[in-house]
Amino acid sequence: MITTARTVRPAFATLDDWLQWLEVLHPKKIDLALERVQAVLAALGLKPPPYRVLSVAGTNGKGSSVAMLESIYRQAGYRVGAYTSPHLWRFNERIRVDSVEATDVELMHVFEAIDVARGDTSLSYFEYATVAAMLHFAECGVAIAVLEVGLGGRLDAVNALDPDLALISSVALDHQHWLGDTRDAIGVEKAGIMRKAKPAIIADPDPPPALLRYASELGADLRLVGEDFDCVSNADGSWNYRGAGMQLERLPRPPLAGDVQYGNAAACVAAVEALQPLIPVSWEALAPALVQVHLAGRLQIEQLHGAEWVFDVAHNPAAAAVLGGEMARRAVPGRTIAIVGLMADKDIAGVLRPLIGTVDAWIVTCADTARACATGVLATTLRELGCADVVEVQSPLLACERALAHTRPGDRVLTFGSFRIVGPVMTEVRLYSGASSSGELSAKWTGV
Repeated sequence: MITTARTVRPAFATLDDWLQWLEVLHPKKIDLALERVQAVLAALGLKPPPYRVLSVAGTNGKGSSVAMLESIYRQAGYRVGAYTSPHLWRFNERIRVDSVEATDVELMHVFEAIDVARGDTSLSYFEYATVAAMLHFAECGVAIAVLEVGLGGRLDAVNALDPDLALISSVALDHQHWLGDTRDAIGVEKAGIMRKAKPAIIADPDPPPALLRYASELGADLRLVGEDFDCVSNADGSWNYRGAGMQLERLPRPPLAGDVQYGNAAACVAAVEALQPLIPVSWEALAPALVQVHLAGRLQIEQLHGAEWVFDVAHNPAAAAVLGGEMARRAVPGRTIAIVGLMADKDIAGVLRPLIGTVDAWIVTCADTARACATGVLATTLRELGCADVVEVQSPLLACERALAHTRPGDRVLTFGSFRIVGPVMTEVRLYSGASSSGELSAKWTGV
């Protein structure tokens, strides 16, 4: 177990002070192990927790699944905590109770309690955040906590709590440095959130064989899409659910873009069905819950002066393929300009390639972090893939300004990649939209 020499910690006056301290508290940014987190949770009296736990892992679709489960159980009358990562704008987004973000004061309170309880045990930024969510949920008296796994599953901090149900949304190549270079290896890491005799919902239509073997050897209550549950979309956008012992017809599609959301929604309904004996839900609650789902930065579309702005945090090849398909299906009369920034450890060419045929001009940028991929690497990769119109800009703000200056009504601006790119660009676009009456926006818009 890694420990740190106990020192007198200065009093922190703001949440930002705490977060900056957490960045340097642990010697490793990513440290996949459970012992330290489990020890701190035990010291806080959270082993076991005073609420039901639903853990959600997967390469893509985790955020959508958490948002749907959160909405369903809230509509059913339960007090629900939701933990997600990373965030688009501010840390508080990661920790919600009944869809309300934790306040700075609440977060500082739980951070202080964790610091006292941890003794000399060191926690990484993500581990500290995860424990903070678990403690906040206990103090708020939630009945259910829906927890998004950050990386893999088996050794992720979220897995320090035993879930009552595990949901795996998809398995694709990402984070290979930590999880392995094959879908089998990554699938086993994600399968690590399963527990013996507990429901395990698999939304991936082609689960890796190693994942299935792991589940069988463990004795998990495995439920597979296409076998134990399924969905069929209707021409009007509604969909039908077939489950283990029931069928539901004409359910509303969640207001999230992409046909992949039908499968995500079906997996969430399968989870609710599996937990009926433990956490009963009236099926009448499903329809209103599904139409109320909201998730920022996932194929989110906004209009600005006749142009379409699309925001999506796709940052691996599988997610980029879905995004590319949606862009091809949603034609616009004008040009499509892309703003993109990625982390250096990503499959850069694999992420960019699915968008090549739908983008006319590229603006590559980078986030203010050591992990960011240099703009030169992105630009070179795009040119090697056959793109001629590529411009390098050194910040999301400047990338947004350039796109505004070169976009006309009928065009589309697609911003995708890292959360650290999508969030700032979305903020800037909304600021420009709010300033439209000042004349400043029209000047930027027309390139004057």
